[in-house]
Amino acid sequence: MDQEAVRRTLEPTASSKEIAGSLSHLYDAFVISGVRIDAAEHGRLLCSFVVTPRIASPAGYLLSGVTATLADQLGSGVLFCSGVGTSGVSLEINLSYVDVASIEEEIEVEGKLLRAGKSVGVVSVDFRKKKTGKLIAQARHTKYLAVSSKL
Repeated sequence: MDQEAVRRTLEPTASSKEIAGSLSHLYDAFVISGVRIDAAEHGRLLCSFVVTPRIASPAGYLLSGVTATLADQLGSGVLFCSGVGTSGVSLEINLSYVDVASIEEEIEVEGKLLRAGKSVGVVSVDFRKKKTGKLIAQARHTKYLAVSSKL
């Protein structure tokens, strides 16, 4: 597995001016910015980030929508790490939030491949406080992997 290839896929390289023309990419780049890839291997992706005010609620906690977006993006990254040619389309993303993360807390995100068949891939994504290892959220991401028809 080429860790640099995964890094190029997940870490945004476009400037804010380049992204501004495309609202569909703006939010993903907004959320992914600041995420570091710590390890990428077959079937596993380990990342970390610090909760900053731009991804926190007015109360100072990591936004649930940011967690969901990261589960989507990093779940796709796990499939890419596993050699799946296409990350496909999301069929289901299920999240359980069990704790909060405050501004300045470092979060570790570990994605693991559960299954990659001919047409469906399933990934688990765990969000933990890096300092204590306490689980804050757990996601299961199911994607349709089949290549679209050439009709």
